[in-house]
Amino acid sequence: MLLVNQIRENFETVLAGLQKRNFPNAESTLQEVIQLDDQRKSSQTQRDQIQAEFNSISKQIGMLMKEGKREEAEQAKARTAEIKSQIKDLEEENSKAEEALKALLYTIPNVPHISVPVGKAAEDNEVVLEHGVIPTLADDKLPHWELIKKHDIIDFDLGVKITGAGFPVYKGKGARLQRALINFFLDEAIAAGYYEVQPPILVNEDSGYGTGQLPDKEGQMYHSTADNLYLIPTAEVPITNMYRDVILGEEDLPVKNVGHTPCFRREAGSWGAHVRGLNRLHQFDKVEIVQITHPDKSYEALEEMSQHVQMLLQKLELPYRVLRLCGGDMGFTSALTFDMEVYSAAQERWLEVSSVSNFETYQSNRLKLRFKGADKKTQLAHSLNGSALALPRIVAAILENNQTPEGIIMPKVLQPYLGFDKI
Repeated sequence: MLLVNQIRENFETVLAGLQKRNFPNAESTLQEVIQLDDQRKSSQTQRDQIQAEFNSISKQIGMLMKEGKREEAEQAKARTAEIKSQIKDLEEENSKAEEALKALLYTIPNVPHISVPVGKAAEDNEVVLEHGVIPTLADDKLPHWELIKKHDIIDFDLGVKITGAGFPVYKGKGARLQRALINFFLDEAIAAGYYEVQPPILVNEDSGYGTGQLPDKEGQMYHSTADNLYLIPTAEVPITNMYRDVILGEEDLPVKNVGHTPCFRREAGSWGAHVRGLNRLHQFDKVEIVQITHPDKSYEALEEMSQHVQMLLQKLELPYRVLRLCGGDMGFTSALTFDMEVYSAAQERWLEVSSVSNFETYQSNRLKLRFKGADKKTQLAHSLNGSALALPRIVAAILENNQTPEGIIMPKVLQPYLGFDKI
């Protein structure tokens, strides 16, 4: 969440950033933040002053008793009782102001980086670059949802029987393709200096709030109400929360972790041709890269992460493009996001396969994720993450783009992992 001091000291800049995001009632919301903070400070100041009076009187009572001034001592005791009641009222007032302030801050998104373009939706995103050659397929080309039936490698009907729509069953070479991609992505990340972790796929409420999925994405997450746990929408949540309430040393930065997990998203309200087959699922596998960096180095890290994802797409021989997301299409917690999309030749459309984002201090402020510099002072770190990569649309593009009359040719880089060269 945003820092109150950031809002106070850079009010116009923060306001302009929120307006770029099309955040409603931005100015009145920021003014309310300042008012609540003023209330909190006022009640805390009053409480401290009265506490000082209480401490002074308490010392006097002992002295009065020693001097035999019992009546004056009793009067002082009566005053301390009054002060205790006042302190309690002020503490309650302070607590209410703090909770109201925190709840309001949770509703305010991150301030976009200066380079974020103005816009309201996906069509306003900026194409940064395109790479690769879009394949030309035969007239009888098939979309991946037909190819998977033809080759019997993914079964959506069986998934519906077992669970419901959006939970496919991967079979035979389809299952091996999944496993090969996961291992390839992990091996490439480890070679790039990331440390592999395997986190839980259920997280508590504190973790959801820590990385900003709560309260913003509550309706999109599967919630186990009996235990108040949430199925993760991305490995970003548990991996980043490993550092909640942690103070790192500056020499520890950057922290680079990678993890593979299944991911779960309700995707409420999704329908239509663009969500057919593997285009949008409720459960899917993803390899996630996460970095914790020094604030001065976070945009270098973002570029490094973008290059890493692009390298994976190049090795998979998939045509792709990089988008800089506009203010209206960015994630709630991000300061700057680049999306990577691959071209799906049978569907004749671009499919998002990765987002890499810099959250600056937005997550670390919630997480209380700090580091201690050479001057021994603590400050908030910057956090970043990226999909490297999400599997379903990668699989869709591989199947569609590489279809031939002889079968579906597998990318050369995957063949050692697969043990076969075509489906």
